[in-house]
Amino acid sequence: MSLADKLQEQPWQTEACIGHWHYDRSVFENHTYQNASFIIPFLVDIVSKNGNLLLSIPLPGHGEPDSDEIAFLGELAEWQQVNSEAIKGTRPWRVYGEGPSTGAHEVRSYQLSKIKFDHTDIRFTTKGDTLYAIALGWPTDGKILIKSLAENSETNPRQIRKVELVGSKSELNSR
Repeated sequence: MSLADKLQEQPWQTEACIGHWHYDRSVFENHTYQNASFIIPFLVDIVSKNGNLLLSIPLPGHGEPDSDEIAFLGELAEWQQVNSEAIKGTRPWRVYGEGPSTGAHEVRSYQLSKIKFDHTDIRFTTKGDTLYAIALGWPTDGKILIKSLAENSETNPRQIRKVELVGSKSELNSR
């Protein structure tokens, strides 16, 4: 997988594999597949930059995923059940994100483990008139500050009418 270092004008695609590019039984036996919690922030980062992620799940010869792959897919599906509206069918916003990881240069697969996303890393997507701000980590105090959406900021000249947490039925405090 390689990551773009900025919002791309044209759609682009990158690929990742949760293990090796071919089925390797030792990856299963040693439980060394990537976790969905590692891949999800990269998926969000890629989509926010007008990209697509082609994710490979290497299958053994009999064609059925092993139990660790099933667990990975279950975790990814659970995340998608809550967050897919902020990913599927979305477009990039004026800026792709904010936070410490936005200063990163183009990254290759062997450098991925050096990137540490946290709750200050926010990525943006849009669908219609809805803007999604996706935190790439969860803060211990439960509070997230989104600087790009501050009143009178360069990136957001409009007034925010409503703030909601995807998957929740209640409105949040926008102050």
